[in-house]
Amino acid sequence: MSKLPQVATTIFTVMSKLANETGAINLSQGFPNFPVDPKLIDLLGNMAGQNIHQYTPMAGAPGLLSRLSGLIARQYGRNVDPNSELLITAGATQGIFTTIMALVENGDEVCILDPSYDCYEPAVVLAGGIPIRISLDENFMPDWDRINAKVNEKTKLIITNNPHNPSGRIWGTSDFEQLEALVDKYKNILVLSDEVYEFITFDRPHISANQREKLKDRSIITSSFGKSFHITGWKIGYTVAPPNLMKEIKKVHQYNVFSVNSIAQACLSEYIDQVDVTQLGEFYKKKRDLFSGHLSKSRFKLDPCEGTYFQVADYSAISSDSDVDFCKLLTTEHGVAAIPISVFNADLRDAKKIRFCFAKDDETLIKAAKILCDI
Repeated sequence: MSKLPQVATTIFTVMSKLANETGAINLSQGFPNFPVDPKLIDLLGNMAGQNIHQYTPMAGAPGLLSRLSGLIARQYGRNVDPNSELLITAGATQGIFTTIMALVENGDEVCILDPSYDCYEPAVVLAGGIPIRISLDENFMPDWDRINAKVNEKTKLIITNNPHNPSGRIWGTSDFEQLEALVDKYKNILVLSDEVYEFITFDRPHISANQREKLKDRSIITSSFGKSFHITGWKIGYTVAPPNLMKEIKKVHQYNVFSVNSIAQACLSEYIDQVDVTQLGEFYKKKRDLFSGHLSKSRFKLDPCEGTYFQVADYSAISSDSDVDFCKLLTTEHGVAAIPISVFNADLRDAKKIRFCFAKDDETLIKAAKILCDI
């Protein structure tokens, strides 16, 4: 008897495995292939010789929590109490899972906006909740008529992802106003705001739930050091929540992981004040523009990419195959791995679009683009 009978091996594992087996350029799974900042590597080497290898306090190392509070104040103008409103997590996914397990009860409905990251629904199911999948519009932006039609008194949580994976779209002010109207109408609703790509934005500014007065006390915000600082393998992130909600989240966290890798926390505590996160957008914008520029003569039609390090491409001028089959063919026959968008949808809706990750060195992006232009 399975608690998750519909869950199989994640598409990211499938495509990365296929890329490794065939020697394809892996633009599927979202991880960088370029070096980590040398400052961080130096910190890691220095910290390794210090007495920091035992458990940290459950919620996080005090120094990291304090500096993280400062980062949030600088970026968003929000003052958070490091002792009662912050939690260091073993990656953003653990923060999301722990939040759902802590706050969702049997029979609660949880709204998930499709296409959506695949870790949301399993956590809802394991918590005894009922996932309500709601499609974004054809431009991957919220369809508020659809959302309003699905939200009701049973809705406990609405999960938002901004900047959005897989599309790279960013919510505007009007979207937050619509969300705030929902939260105001239904007093029981909480918002789980997945903001792991918060600093990787290009053509329009990222609006955080941290900045919205009407949302701060009703929102749990998850973020990722791994995504921001190109250290996905460190599996370290953080969660922001008001004290009443954080108290419940910490109850689950202490029996889930208890505390997070001590040396990673020590390094990041020193690193946060040495790095300018506002430069991340420009860094990845150059990669986006390099990749899209080299694809300009291809038969792929590129969607707008306003944030994240993902580029969605329409391949309908090339093939009528399903996006899953096309991605497998692209990997095995042409040597470039991508992710099909349909797998992010509950109904597996296939719009003949796939996702490329451009968090790669320039040589890799140029080589991949040349292959794609020849298809």
